Amino acid sequence: MQKRITIDPITRLEGHGKIEIFLDDAGDVKNAFFQIPELRGFEKFAEGRLVEEMPRITPKICGVCPTAHHMASGKCVDAVYGVEPPPAAKKIRELVNSAFMTEDHALHFFFLGGPDFVVGPTAPKAERNILGVLGKVGLEVGTQVIQMRKRLRNIITTIGGKVIHPVCNIPGGVSRGPTKEERDEFLKVGKDAVEFGLFSLEVFNDVVLGNKDYVDLIVGDIYKHKTYYMGLVDENNKVNLFDGKIRVVDPEGKEFAKFPVSDYLNHIAEHVEPWSYIKFPYLKKVGWKGFVDGKDSGVYRVSPLARLNAADGMATPLAQEQYEKMFETLGGKPAHNTLAWHWARLIEMLYAAERLVELASDDEILSDEIRRIPNNTPDEGMGVVEAPRGTLIHHYKTDKRGRVEKCNLIVATLGNSAAMCMSVEKAARGLIKGGRVDDGILNMVEMAFRAYDPCMACATHSLLNTPLIDVVLRRPDGEEIMRLFREDNGNIRKIEK
Repeated sequence: MQKRITIDPITRLEGHGKIEIFLDDAGDVKNAFFQIPELRGFEKFAEGRLVEEMPRITPKICGVCPTAHHMASGKCVDAVYGVEPPPAAKKIRELVNSAFMTEDHALHFFFLGGPDFVVGPTAPKAERNILGVLGKVGLEVGTQVIQMRKRLRNIITTIGGKVIHPVCNIPGGVSRGPTKEERDEFLKVGKDAVEFGLFSLEVFNDVVLGNKDYVDLIVGDIYKHKTYYMGLVDENNKVNLFDGKIRVVDPEGKEFAKFPVSDYLNHIAEHVEPWSYIKFPYLKKVGWKGFVDGKDSGVYRVSPLARLNAADGMATPLAQEQYEKMFETLGGKPAHNTLAWHWARLIEMLYAAERLVELASDDEILSDEIRRIPNNTPDEGMGVVEAPRGTLIHHYKTDKRGRVEKCNLIVATLGNSAAMCMSVEKAARGLIKGGRVDDGILNMVEMAFRAYDPCMACATHSLLNTPLIDVVLRRPDGEEIMRLFREDNGNIRKIEK
């Protein structure tokens, strides 16, 4: 009987990863690992660079979510210089970020996560892609998706300079604001994006919620974990994707912590494992208890459903209606259903579009006062925004000349890194029985991580003074024969058993 199953590469995510599943003699899952074998190391690249360059450097971590890094970095640099941007600059930044969040959520649902539901989780893998989705919903819908994303990305290009790696954020503000003609176009795009958000939720309602088998998957136990949840909220504890305080609720939905980003080190710590180039953040006041859920575990989750769990509601009316419908359907708050991340993502897409309309309607974004020149000596600062994949924190410390001495990035995917490992293992245990494995089952295992919309290009880091990934050779019975690992000085060390 096959004792080891490898899914390499895993599919429909940003970056690279693989899943290793080990079976016992009965063909059931003994263990499963969600492994990230790539390393980027941007935290080290940043050292020695002028801090004002960071908003132009960090977007290159990822070509999918560069706007989120640009925004978090811009806010971090403001904090390093101790400068508060003018209100117009803040609104312009949030407008660009709202356009980005809307189009990125559309990307994931229709291109990455949606095929599992629209086409079917066990459909032939050649059909589980955007082409399969178009075959189900029609070419007109595909054209609508592509055009909507293009128009939203044009907003980023107009203000940000370029869509992949925007450059508009500078210390104390932004490099330019919109003209009246551009603002009018942004408003039109925003209103169309609201309609597109409502349309996308109709697709989800018809295709997913209208299918009993899919609903059973969403509410079932295979894709469920009771964890803490984290997200930014405004002064009324409503979801805010751009500003506010970080709020954490426990698995019962009670507020556990609420703090400004400047206090994050008192609440978040990071754990590493020798088998993956990804850090595992956890709640410091609970502690690292391993890859387990529950109130006694420090594991927390971020991104759409986590943000909705951590908040008391949405700050826009149409999104609030959908928020109430989702939690009523799922049986109340907090919802622990991993596959419901897709639903929450569409609600956030609608919220971001509504917020885009609000900001584009505000005449203050036409103000000429879009920057305050920094006068303070640079020192240390933190910045936070909600990226599509979760709470994104940038932290820089500089010398008096403004050169980066230390950089720490808790990127959005890291907030879900431990949970993704747990989700993959639980799905594998629930789906693979008696050695029965096929392509459809393995895709359903992948669905456990895909719901989080992970970006491994952003999330791959290694803490200082820790070894790189070990290479372990084992006998068929699991007994270790030899271990290879890289020491801090770069030498390869071999240990034979």
